[in-house]
Amino acid sequence: MTDERQVETLLRDLAPQVIGLLVRRHGQFDACEDAVQEALLSAAQQWPEQGIPDSPKSWLATVASRRLVDEWRSESARRRREENSALMDLAGPGEASTASDSDDTLTVLFLCCHPSLSAPSQLALTLRAVGGLTTGEIATAFLVPESTLAQRISRAKQTIKKAGAEFVLPPTAELADRLRVVLQVLYLIFNEGYTASGGPELHRADLTTEAVRLTRLLHRLMPGEDEVTGLLALMLLTDARRAARAAGDGSLIPLADQDRSRWDAEMIAEGVSLVSGVLETGPVGPYQVQAAIAAVHDEAPTADDTDWTQILALYDVLEKVSPGPVVTLNRAVAVAQVHGPEAGLDLLGTLDDDSRMSQTHRLDSVRGHLLELAGDTGAAREAYLRAAEKTASEPEKQYLTGRAERLT
Repeated sequence: MTDERQVETLLRDLAPQVIGLLVRRHGQFDACEDAVQEALLSAAQQWPEQGIPDSPKSWLATVASRRLVDEWRSESARRRREENSALMDLAGPGEASTASDSDDTLTVLFLCCHPSLSAPSQLALTLRAVGGLTTGEIATAFLVPESTLAQRISRAKQTIKKAGAEFVLPPTAELADRLRVVLQVLYLIFNEGYTASGGPELHRADLTTEAVRLTRLLHRLMPGEDEVTGLLALMLLTDARRAARAAGDGSLIPLADQDRSRWDAEMIAEGVSLVSGVLETGPVGPYQVQAAIAAVHDEAPTADDTDWTQILALYDVLEKVSPGPVVTLNRAVAVAQVHGPEAGLDLLGTLDDDSRMSQTHRLDSVRGHLLELAGDTGAAREAYLRAAEKTASEPEKQYLTGRAERLT
């Protein structure tokens, strides 16, 4: 018997490598990705009972290749030439490992984050092809029917095919822009796990864990990219607080009220070390600045010891390198802590006409907090209730409703 968690971890590591191997050998990313998914399922069923084979990557590649050949055999005669080519290339377990020892994970990741895809499609395809998650697991994480998620993945692969995307890393001239998309996808996966946008759970550890794992992998593959390091540091410094964010009944505990002894000291130390290293090397990007802000929070022994002046200075930098309504929203909290709640409310007012904030509960939630600090309990209560109506997260809804009730 082999530990199922060990098998799961190994399969997630191998998934993009095997996809890369097959795409290089056979082409057709869409068919190869489907075949690898079937091979992963077979391995998940067999390996815990039979043990991990001596060459697991070769085992997966061989099984997936056979799936491809079986699929091609069932198609019309026009595919016969591809079928024969696949049969000639099909390697046995010992040969597959020597056919390609390269790790194409980075290429697969960039392909899944192709700019022709929508953000939801990028998320889904990345989690399946690079993360090794099943369609059902991804559908559960994002609270959509499995059939809907399957259609989304299928359309994403067809879109990549129609776009004529090749299985190669982007040229140097495009690398920075494409990397920015990859980082955004990983960041979105992490955020959805850390504060679920809907449903009964405050967070989904499977998504945050997978986002950290994939970002670690990207950091290993691109160690010289400071923003990759910054994003990894940000995830670690944020996820370090996860155990203290919810009470025993699942209700939300705000940062200021959290038991900091429950924060993960090792993750904080690693995150601080990572961000400290890149901040010394040159121009900073938004993930590095956000990581630095998270580090200031994490290093404060108590909420009262938080260096809000430093945090505000960092938000000033962030607003210059990556301006946007979410940055302004968070900066308003820092302004309120340094210059008083009225100053924070004045800054918050600049977002009232921003259409990007009209659908989210965040603006009303922060306004309620600052109004409460200013002593305007009636207006604060109304703001909290408006925010509670807008969020689909049950823990956040309960928290906001509770804040409003305490001000009655």
